[in-house]
Amino acid sequence: MFRILLTAAALAAALPAHAQLSKAETAMVATVDKESDRTIALLERMVNQNSGTLNLEGVRAMGAMLQPEFEALGFKVAWIDVPETKRAGHFVATHKGSGKGKRMLLIAHIDTVFEAGSPFQKFVRDGDKAVGPGVVDDKGGIAVIVAALRAMQQAGTLKGADIMVMLTGDEEKTGDPIPLARRDLVEAGKWADVALEYENLAQEDGREWGTVARRSANNWTLTATGKTGHGGSVFGPDLGYGAIYEISRILDHWQSELREENLTFNVGVIAGGTPASIDADGVKVQASGKTNVIPAQAIARGDLRSLSPEQDARAREKMQAIVAQHLPGTSATLTFQDNTPPMAPTEGNRALLARVNAINRDMGLPEMAEFPPAKRGAADSSFVAAWADTLAGMGPIGGTLHAEGEWLDLPSISTQAKRSAILMSRLAREKR
Repeated sequence: MFRILLTAAALAAALPAHAQLSKAETAMVATVDKESDRTIALLERMVNQNSGTLNLEGVRAMGAMLQPEFEALGFKVAWIDVPETKRAGHFVATHKGSGKGKRMLLIAHIDTVFEAGSPFQKFVRDGDKAVGPGVVDDKGGIAVIVAALRAMQQAGTLKGADIMVMLTGDEEKTGDPIPLARRDLVEAGKWADVALEYENLAQEDGREWGTVARRSANNWTLTATGKTGHGGSVFGPDLGYGAIYEISRILDHWQSELREENLTFNVGVIAGGTPASIDADGVKVQASGKTNVIPAQAIARGDLRSLSPEQDARAREKMQAIVAQHLPGTSATLTFQDNTPPMAPTEGNRALLARVNAINRDMGLPEMAEFPPAKRGAADSSFVAAWADTLAGMGPIGGTLHAEGEWLDLPSISTQAKRSAILMSRLAREKR
């Protein structure tokens, strides 16, 4: 494939007749193309720096690598340490503009799922495809951010823009306690009018999609107890049904009575017997028992995903109501662990997608429909969506996430950087 780098004037002539890009926007498009090799070189350096979440020095090294990139663009850079969470911390870069336009928060993460001991460590390019750890999740997203900001600087539209870039260092394995780990991101969301999240662009059936919503990712733990004794007395008036029948009743009623669109409650692990237990991390269960002994304990753990706070609250209420309907001789308790809130599909989020689609029309690109939220996982954008209009999936196209062979479509970095540069430049002109 041959790519021709055009001057701003030549590019304007090459654009479709219906394109409505301004002179500055046309210049930004040309800059992104001109600096494509530079952007890919930065991506390669980032991917070759291991930054598995638990490699604290590697995550901090990513911050040190990016500091001069943002300082050259006029950003003030800081590193936020949160030692209580046992994570490396977060990178934040702030650009002070005129104070008149929309405040914009750009979100990505510098950690990956590939720790220092992983055999998958290097950036490899094959034509328009790159493979490497975190190449699309989320170092490709960071490359889009830098490319877009460089184009804005060259065109003169960055000068008046109020922008904060927050790159979290523990998105893949969030530190604990979560309220402390996400404290600074939440505060950034309260500052912002608009939040743009740079995980991978949704692509399906050859189409590109906009992400205006993501579901939550929270956990639940269900514990049932029963009277133990001889198995021949099960169901009787003295010993009742036992813990396993009780926990089975609850889970069966959940799946038959609670199911609705965009709501899921997966059972990830379960055990029952006399005794049964679960470890402190909530991932390993142990149980023992005999066929002629009524089980005394049963434990199940899973996740709860919902599209809105209202749906989440409604589901929890129904789950607890079902738990309370105990079988004879049993009891049960249900607790929830809040991890990532939902990013509901608000009108403000949809208005952001409409702005991107206006840019698509101006660039002669197809418009994007809303991507079904049940097909996307949770992300850091959910922590700010309650305060700022939010659009997710602004990063490049890629796949095989969280596994060896993770790949990225290199030309999509430029396409996404152009969309972002134009979007941010237009938002910077909108009054708060």
